[in-house]
Amino acid sequence: MTQATDFSFAPLLDARSSALFLDFDGTLVELAPEPDAIVIPPDLVPLLAGLRERLGGALAVVSGRAVGAIDTFLHPLDLPVAGVHGSERRAADGNLVLLPTPSLDTVEQAAAKLLHDHPALAVEPKRGAVALHYRQAPQLQDLCRRTMEAAVAASPGVTLLHGKMVFEAKSSLANKGKALGAFLEEAPFAGRKPVFLGDDTTDEPGFQVAQQLGGTGIKVGPGETLARHRIAGPAAVRAGLAAWLAL
Repeated sequence: MTQATDFSFAPLLDARSSALFLDFDGTLVELAPEPDAIVIPPDLVPLLAGLRERLGGALAVVSGRAVGAIDTFLHPLDLPVAGVHGSERRAADGNLVLLPTPSLDTVEQAAAKLLHDHPALAVEPKRGAVALHYRQAPQLQDLCRRTMEAAVAASPGVTLLHGKMVFEAKSSLANKGKALGAFLEEAPFAGRKPVFLGDDTTDEPGFQVAQQLGGTGIKVGPGETLARHRIAGPAAVRAGLAAWLAL
């Protein structure tokens, strides 16, 4: 595995034959105590605009956040985006594809009760998902897990993800690997080898699909992974991509 300290994008990313897929939180920007508290680095939007141009448009964000949230953070860019782990996906031509979503009423009620009892928690409702963040109350991890597991077990078509200090209930139909595969069936991604960067367990399906299709996965930060390469963190990702862009 390529290590975080000696990482270069040059052997992995080709302007004519690669498609670049990027997770957002923990990959392009540092994680924050609450979802809305992230800081957008001043170099990020110009960097993504430059990468999109050099890659002939074959650049997409693949995130657990909603498409609209990514648009807000990256304004005025209007990138292809897979949001809520692929439950919603905007193609390069602007077409928005929405997967069917199961009922999350039981999950929402359980998360709301937990929040009422433990205000240090944060509940993030999305289309087709509910995320329960416990970053500011790590001692509640087991309680959050048990509560969400029970609610998901009573909700057909819903699966539970455990990410960095978050439990997220989402549609069983959606994951980042499926979203990546859908992009690769469309212009300008079709025929290119995927390079996918992500930092969390929710990104593992993306690594798996990228590598099955002849591309590569790049894990951002520590942790066990299927990805064949590793880079230190968001600052290193931005610096590495900027260095590749300058070649």
